[in-house]
Amino acid sequence: MSWVKGRDTRPEMRVRRALHAAGLRYRLQAKELPGRPDLVFRSARLAIFVHGCFWHRHAGCEHARMPKSRVDFWTAKLEANVNRYARQIAELEEAGWTVMTLWECETRDQAAVDAFVADVAKRVLRPV
Repeated sequence: MSWVKGRDTRPEMRVRRALHAAGLRYRLQAKELPGRPDLVFRSARLAIFVHGCFWHRHAGCEHARMPKSRVDFWTAKLEANVNRYARQIAELEEAGWTVMTLWECETRDQAAVDAFVADVAKRVLRPV
């Protein structure tokens, strides 16, 4: 598992390229925030997570199936992931941050990524 990347993953890079192409600038991996969000727009207090379907148990997704070996280990590990991120998202929201999540399977559809970027742009580029 030490080979599993925690940042600069293919789904994250797809989202980052689309946001950058739309003229939106962000910060990466904000260490001072709970959960170290993948992308952060500080002025809009917007934190974005790009979650892997397997690691974060995307409900109803074919990529979130349980491995057949060591089921007890994987069940405990993946449930801990889900619980930890739910707690961290709640902490961010309590601190006044808006949290958005995009799933790995959604990044494979360019129309879904474009819609996500448009939603982010509405939140970030609000007229003052």
